Amino acid sequence: MLLLKGLTATVFTLFLAGKCDAKVPRVSHPSSKQAKYLASKRPSSYSSQVSGSFTGTGWSASAPHVSAPYENIWEELTNDEAADVIAFLHNQTELNLTAASDAGSWDNSIMRVEVLTPNKTDVLPFVDSDQGKPERWARAAIWVGATEEPYVIEYQIGPLPISDNSVLTSLDWLTTKGTTYQRNYDADEDLTTEFMYNVSASIQDIITDLLNGTASGGDDDDLDIWGIDPLWHPSPNVTVQWVTFWRIPSSIFDGETLMPQGLYFELNTTGRDPTGWSVLGWLYRDVFYNSTEAFRAAWETGELKKNALNLEGTWIGSDYQGPTTEVGANSTMWASEKPPPVMVPPSGEDGIRYKVDVENKYVEWMDFSFYIAFRRDTGMRLFDIRYRGERIIYELGLEEALAHYAGNDPVQSGTAYLDTFYGFGPYAFELLAGYDCPTYATFLNSTFHAEEVSTTHPNSICLFENDQGYLLQRHSDDAYVSSTKNIAFTVRSASTVGNYDYNFDYSFYLDGTVEVTVRASGYIQSAHYYGNEDYGYHIHDGLSGSMHDHVLTFKADLDILGTSNSFANHTVAPVTTTYPWSHGMERSTMKLFRGYLDNEDDAKLHWPQNARSMFMVVNKNVTNEFGEPRGYRIMPSKGSGMFATIQNSSNLINSMNFATHALYVTRQKDTEPHASNANNDYDPANPVVDFSAFFDGESLDQEDIVVWFNLGMHHVPHTGDLPNTVFTTAQGSMQILPHNYLLHDPSRDSRQTVRIDYNDSGVQAVHTFGADFSKGLVNLTSVVPDFWAYRGDIDVRKFPYDPQHPYNDTESIV
Repeated sequence: MLLLKGLTATVFTLFLAGKCDAKVPRVSHPSSKQAKYLASKRPSSYSSQVSGSFTGTGWSASAPHVSAPYENIWEELTNDEAADVIAFLHNQTELNLTAASDAGSWDNSIMRVEVLTPNKTDVLPFVDSDQGKPERWARAAIWVGATEEPYVIEYQIGPLPISDNSVLTSLDWLTTKGTTYQRNYDADEDLTTEFMYNVSASIQDIITDLLNGTASGGDDDDLDIWGIDPLWHPSPNVTVQWVTFWRIPSSIFDGETLMPQGLYFELNTTGRDPTGWSVLGWLYRDVFYNSTEAFRAAWETGELKKNALNLEGTWIGSDYQGPTTEVGANSTMWASEKPPPVMVPPSGEDGIRYKVDVENKYVEWMDFSFYIAFRRDTGMRLFDIRYRGERIIYELGLEEALAHYAGNDPVQSGTAYLDTFYGFGPYAFELLAGYDCPTYATFLNSTFHAEEVSTTHPNSICLFENDQGYLLQRHSDDAYVSSTKNIAFTVRSASTVGNYDYNFDYSFYLDGTVEVTVRASGYIQSAHYYGNEDYGYHIHDGLSGSMHDHVLTFKADLDILGTSNSFANHTVAPVTTTYPWSHGMERSTMKLFRGYLDNEDDAKLHWPQNARSMFMVVNKNVTNEFGEPRGYRIMPSKGSGMFATIQNSSNLINSMNFATHALYVTRQKDTEPHASNANNDYDPANPVVDFSAFFDGESLDQEDIVVWFNLGMHHVPHTGDLPNTVFTTAQGSMQILPHNYLLHDPSRDSRQTVRIDYNDSGVQAVHTFGADFSKGLVNLTSVVPDFWAYRGDIDVRKFPYDPQHPYNDTESIV
């Protein structure tokens, strides 16, 4: 989401145990080295290193154990594997690597290592027929800084475990442009930041007058400076960036993105030598001044009318802001101090109705089973989802998250974030029991490996059952009433990527449906209101809500009764027709028209108007007993599915071709596993993966096909987005549901059904079908969260490897 250049923040020191009330000092201008290793060009962080140890799995509820049918071959590298891969890379003298802890922007160093997801064609013989486990390989992103044209390049390493047979080879086969080489035009961000503050310091008298603050690079600055992402290249080998001023909060609340000041300057930062950089101009109140001298002259002659300033106040804080004394029927939210209803597990932990293999992150619930994996770029994803023993989805997970802004000023107009560049894994922090997830949820940890450090986020994935608050089925007449509880099982994670908090749910329902939901909260990135009327509402003093699109692309590799599938389109359309019984008169009606996508050339789709079409992945060769192809339908649930408003983006160029339509269908290829690449943002015109290259006319008739769909929202922030956007409206979801797959509603097999027979004399019979009901007393104290148990990250240095001394180092990119 919004990732901020040079943005400062207050970050709590999170101890492994105990309490800490001390205020942590703000770090004003972090080095770019740390940002580079996290593959983030615009982070700021405070690192608190606290000695201690970490044991256990991080679970708060012990689910019954089940043994996975096979090991999780998609699981991330273990700490030991990551250490061995890093040591192996350092032994490759041709890479000329410097240890990450010592490396600067002019060194070569390891940015990150992770598992190389095995090819599907290698996996299926193993998981379906036990025909030999696929080799395990790693991938590594290497920063090459010891050159005038610095770049990032990726390699594959294996097989694992590391041995004399392990090799370092190219990963070019996973790209669409034939190479993982990706030029970095912002390699010296520490020097760029210094240059920006020197420019600002040269007109500090003007800034003091116009903005009532300082931005000189000192620890006592009131203002921060950062700007567009990605950088612009108006002509080959020329790098331009626009930056602006933001007020730094003095409180704990990181609401800097709510306080733009409305002054902008343009820089030419071509090359690695700052002596060749220059200021191209200044923009204030929609007037462009083509030099610092011209801007100063306008100020000195009194030509500059001052903007309304966006200043800090309680309005940026996310704390309770209601009445402090009045409690009772006449106060705002008069009963909010009383405890709300709580979710509790039936019969305590003994009532948990799912099973987990912790080591393999394998889960079984009712008729479903699946494996959980975790990636630095995209966070949590699921593999081998089976329903009633048959695989229905091979892989389901996030591919990319786009946030494309628009505005009258060059910073908002120039902002288009590709969030896998920053990664969802590094910021999937611990979930808060009782708030993010029920206190009775089962919690799992996640790990990623960057900057030669393995970082574990305790309790960053949760698993739980809950009642959806509405029935799955009901019917009543004058003789009976019948109802079925709607119980769902959810796997959840949340990532705070910059100013936005994303909540990801994968939910499973008793009727065989799988639902993917994404929600967004956190601080908006705002614009100064001057001249921005066409791009947002006036929401505070000099503040405009900066309009933007969120487009989150997901991959759903469906396998319906095998890998030979087709994509069906069944459309309800109005017609006029005659019938043998209509005596020659036409009647207005509607019919069902059935068709299939023949090839990839026709497979860039939008959801039809009035939801008149049903899109399905079916197996034409496997029909039910009535001759209908068995399949799974895909359809929007919350929200309506979406795509980017801006087409042919001036910012992202060839790197947003996954966002031009609502959904896509392609033929599965091992060489096309992802719709994007985390390194695309370095050079959007020449992406490592250009999604449009996937569409090359291949047949989709009874082939192994993949559906890529977009969720998100068109967000025009309003006053209700202050201080934070709320999940209720900022959400979207997609359902993948059985269609002619079974011969009846499978939720009829749930015993959580009741039928009450009655007549004029009253209830005659109650049918509960053998279901148990909760009994006994509930210990409400057990569901009160222990807020003091919240922790930061657990980190282990990998080079040199020191597994006996983990430390705490929670990163923030805001």
